[in-house]
Amino acid sequence: MTDGIQTLDTEKLSGYLQSQLPWFKGPLTAEKFSDGQSNPTFKITASSGVYVLRKQPPGALLKSAHAVDREFRVMSALADTDVPVPAMYHLCEDHDILGSLFFLMEYMEGRTLWDSSLPDYSKSQRTETYDEINKTLAALHAVDINAVGLAEYGRPGNYYARQLKRWTQQYRASEFQTIDDMEWIIKWLQEHLPADDGRVSLVHGDFRLDNLRYHATDAKVIAVLDWELSTLGHPFADLANHCMQQRLPAGGGNLSGLAGIDLEALGIPSEAQFIERYCQRTGIDKIDDWNFYLSFSFFRLAAILQGVAKRGREGNASSDLAVGLQQKVAPLSAMAKTIAADTD
Repeated sequence: MTDGIQTLDTEKLSGYLQSQLPWFKGPLTAEKFSDGQSNPTFKITASSGVYVLRKQPPGALLKSAHAVDREFRVMSALADTDVPVPAMYHLCEDHDILGSLFFLMEYMEGRTLWDSSLPDYSKSQRTETYDEINKTLAALHAVDINAVGLAEYGRPGNYYARQLKRWTQQYRASEFQTIDDMEWIIKWLQEHLPADDGRVSLVHGDFRLDNLRYHATDAKVIAVLDWELSTLGHPFADLANHCMQQRLPAGGGNLSGLAGIDLEALGIPSEAQFIERYCQRTGIDKIDDWNFYLSFSFFRLAAILQGVAKRGREGNASSDLAVGLQQKVAPLSAMAKTIAADTD
């Protein structure tokens, strides 16, 4: 059968998919991807082809978390835009099949890049790859939300006020120890909310190197993945989320950063250069309150990892690495505080 995290009831799943998709042919096998802390994701190999299945974890879930149905909706809406996404095949909202919501989508043959320094790339390849990331981000924020049917995908206006409230609540719901720097940054962010500048776009919510799928042989981004945090919001949230990697510790894993690395020697744009190119592509003169956007991104990541750590304690996390992520919460909140303190 299944424990809902590491394995699936493949016989039941095969029968269900064949009943819903005339072209789907079983039997099938399911192999869980080792990466991903939030929603368990599986490579499905069937007689009719290879696919990806993404589902909610079992057990009690925090409000609005693990929204695989929203992932399915937004990627379906982006099918004919300049934002590359896999084809969406089926959303199952019947919990009796696998114990929680899940969807089936196209398997994109290519690469996932984990180390931000791209150690196996040449200098020119690194430059090209990061420019492709920048181009993809600009394309995302240029999407006409009305034209693709996403005008009601989120509430416009006061994005950061709502996000700060949400992630503070999420953090409190999963908190099991007091972290002084988290208390400090929550208060600072509340006191330094920028005035709403009216910018509204589709935002990915977790735009970073390893949530993109790359072509097998060149720098092209072939898919933007992991949309569970997507909504209508402020585009600078995605920009700041990506730029966090400049200050995170170097190394592999899904929190790989570039701190202390000679970026110019590697051909990787600095934070300022990446922002400048993004502004050129999107027609923006400058970005005010950048330290707020960046420190908020560190705070939010800390809050997210706190939630994963709690699920790890309760046995509902998608990866055995979940509990270890708790050790990253305090350093991330310290980074948020350092960036914020530079503003005052």
